[in-house]
Amino acid sequence: MPTSSKTPSAISAKPRVAVLLGDPSGIGPEMAVNLLARQRNLDAARVLLIADPIVLAAGERVAGVKLDPVQVTGFDDLRFEDGRPSLIARDWMAGREPVLGESNEASGRASFEALELATSAVRRGQAEAILFAPLNKHSLRLGGLVHEDELRYMQERFAVTGFVCEFNLTGSLWTSRVTSHIPLKEVASHITMQGVSDAVKIIASALRRSGVAQPRIAVTGLNPHAGDGGSIGMEEIEIIAPAIERLRAEGFDARGPFSPDTVFIGARRGDVDAVVSMYHDQGQIAMKLMGFEQGVTLHGGLPVPVATSASGSAFDIAGKGIAQIEGLQQAFDLCVRMAGSAPVPAPSKAQAAAA
Repeated sequence: MPTSSKTPSAISAKPRVAVLLGDPSGIGPEMAVNLLARQRNLDAARVLLIADPIVLAAGERVAGVKLDPVQVTGFDDLRFEDGRPSLIARDWMAGREPVLGESNEASGRASFEALELATSAVRRGQAEAILFAPLNKHSLRLGGLVHEDELRYMQERFAVTGFVCEFNLTGSLWTSRVTSHIPLKEVASHITMQGVSDAVKIIASALRRSGVAQPRIAVTGLNPHAGDGGSIGMEEIEIIAPAIERLRAEGFDARGPFSPDTVFIGARRGDVDAVVSMYHDQGQIAMKLMGFEQGVTLHGGLPVPVATSASGSAFDIAGKGIAQIEGLQQAFDLCVRMAGSAPVPAPSKAQAAAA
């Protein structure tokens, strides 16, 4: 395939955002349609919609709106018109309506194929961000995903060798974590000085790209009461505190380790810009309680911003037309803001051919 002749920064002041409908069996299609029905979003970016037409139509029925996309067959004839999304359509569902409310292979395969096409758009230099409506990890695995999650899949697709992790955002507060989708019994063995350092540095970099000049970052302990001086565990003394000291020596405003059960009180008050937790639920539970419907998940460490809402596929309400889109709106706004802050290098000929 030929590479784009222009870099993303050269084509327009508006960033190009690839938008995916998410899991066809969940709330994703109706959320994405409602998002793109807001004209201000189509005015803020050049939207590349990647979808199966039957799934798009199902989302439009539930949302009660009809989109007016520019139909293109593929990347070679990709074009944009002001105020309208461009649609690359693929028959991933083989003409069958999605079964709502459950994980299944067909929906997982459609989700997975759409994600692959979106990463191809980035690799070809034809998108500077990816926004996807909620996916379902079990469905993705049924549909062919063999990685830990979609982030690790994209890490491989983009040939990223460094540290990657999910960020979660509620309002102006961000979180990252040292470990993610692994069993709880394995967490302690994965807490290292390098891991703590990587988690702080990657979220500091993303915060700067989003507009925070000097990020203030709180780091949690692993154990109750941050180890309570070593009486409930030594990870804070032997690993986490030394990592924070090293980070501060390198110029990062890293603080802690703080007790995990109280750190979010000050964070909610605005004392810090981000919290780095040691494992998934340590930060996720607090963040979702603070603003579930407005929550955003951002995949950190990739060459472009990739974001979604924190709400999940919500099979229990799929097709009912009651799914809130504020989190997806916040994710879209973040993609636009971050994609416009740093141009992505044009792909090599080898990358374009592999896409």
